[in-house]
Amino acid sequence: MDIWQHDWFSKILRPSRYLGGEVNAIRKDPGDVEVTIALAFPDVYEIGMSHSGLKILYHILNAQSWLSAERVFAPWVDLEAELRARDLLLTSLESSRPLCDFDIIGFSLQHELCYTNVLSMLDLARIPLLSGERKPRDPLIIAGGPACFNPEPMAGIFDAMVIGDGEEAALSICERVREYNLQGSSTSKRELLKELSRLKGIYVPSFFDVSYDQCGVVRSIEALEPGYTVVEKALVPDINSYPFPSRQIVPYTELVHDRLTIEIARGCSRGCRFCQAGMIYRPVRERRPAEIVHTAEKGLRETGFADLSLLSLSSGDYSCVVPLLQELMARVAQKHVAVSFSSLRVDSIFAELMKEIKKVRKTSFTVAPEAGSQRLRDSINKGLAHDQILQTAAQIYDGGWNLIKLYFMIGLPYEEEDDLAAIVELSKEIARAAPRGRKKNVLNVSVATFVPKAIPLSNGCRS
Repeated sequence: MDIWQHDWFSKILRPSRYLGGEVNAIRKDPGDVEVTIALAFPDVYEIGMSHSGLKILYHILNAQSWLSAERVFAPWVDLEAELRARDLLLTSLESSRPLCDFDIIGFSLQHELCYTNVLSMLDLARIPLLSGERKPRDPLIIAGGPACFNPEPMAGIFDAMVIGDGEEAALSICERVREYNLQGSSTSKRELLKELSRLKGIYVPSFFDVSYDQCGVVRSIEALEPGYTVVEKALVPDINSYPFPSRQIVPYTELVHDRLTIEIARGCSRGCRFCQAGMIYRPVRERRPAEIVHTAEKGLRETGFADLSLLSLSSGDYSCVVPLLQELMARVAQKHVAVSFSSLRVDSIFAELMKEIKKVRKTSFTVAPEAGSQRLRDSINKGLAHDQILQTAAQIYDGGWNLIKLYFMIGLPYEEEDDLAAIVELSKEIARAAPRGRKKNVLNVSVATFVPKAIPLSNGCRS
């Protein structure tokens, strides 16, 4: 029985998170496929459904007739309490199958705070937390995402971890599991893991012995399998080989990013010292403009969204961003579709982009100085001058925008009290850049803590 059919479900907050059956969702009969994988996002539905990686893998995997990929998200605390109190299993959205019935459960590890949600989801599925305690026919538990570049904190949980791009790796893993299922009991799970270890980007924690010093720092990594000593990052050289999906799922509830999204580039050339993504997603790879325009037009028809967002780590650095935006606006402006960018640097070709974006309606602008003082920005290689930031803010307000969002970090290396005070002063200066007499000007200031990331050791994981 689906959980929404229970009487108690009417008391759950935001029940649309758990209904499934959304527009463009893909449902397959588990009996008609050879391999099933649950794409598990260890956060709530609104965040997981906004993630571009989930959209890509969902469509790549479901394009195979022999394979079914379904979704599952971490339940909010109210539903988790009900599931535990009533001894109910965590199930997928598409078929309402318990997670323990899948061949593979693939977790997306975006950051360290989601680790406990992974444990909670496995516990709700009644799957042993430690890989060494699982039975041969328990699901293969794998993980991918940026947090896998430092795999050791969760190494005891996962059978295998994907280091790098997931498009080719995920499909290859499913192909190996398909062969494993066909061989039945004649092949052990260890043999399956040996097969996976031969794939580029696949780290099998049980094939390494990691020792630590008294402070918890990795002291040595010893390879336990002959020839399996270094894991090289999985890399898709040409992301155009995997077109971004246009037939995206349309949810019943509002998402964090509730719009049609298209990844236009992967990687970043800026080299900001605080940015993990800028390091691990190298080199920069761009999607072809014609493919982006085609995907946008098709996606808007297939989803009905009225907003289009172009995603990358630094969208303004896309090599032909202005011609691309001009072409998109020429095709979608008359349909009242607004186009926005996830990340625009204030030193990009700003005036031309603003001119195009404002043709339909003005979306908010995000400016990320990261640090309040010029000294600290230089230290982290941010490369933004104080005058540039103020000039850009003035341009945004003068262009008719009422809302600017500022992103800062605290806890950066070499930070001093004066650097914290500079955040306040810079925010005040930007607020004063707004034209006088306008009552609706808004400045949102977001301050997040800097989270240091471990550097993979060369004798265990190489990017």
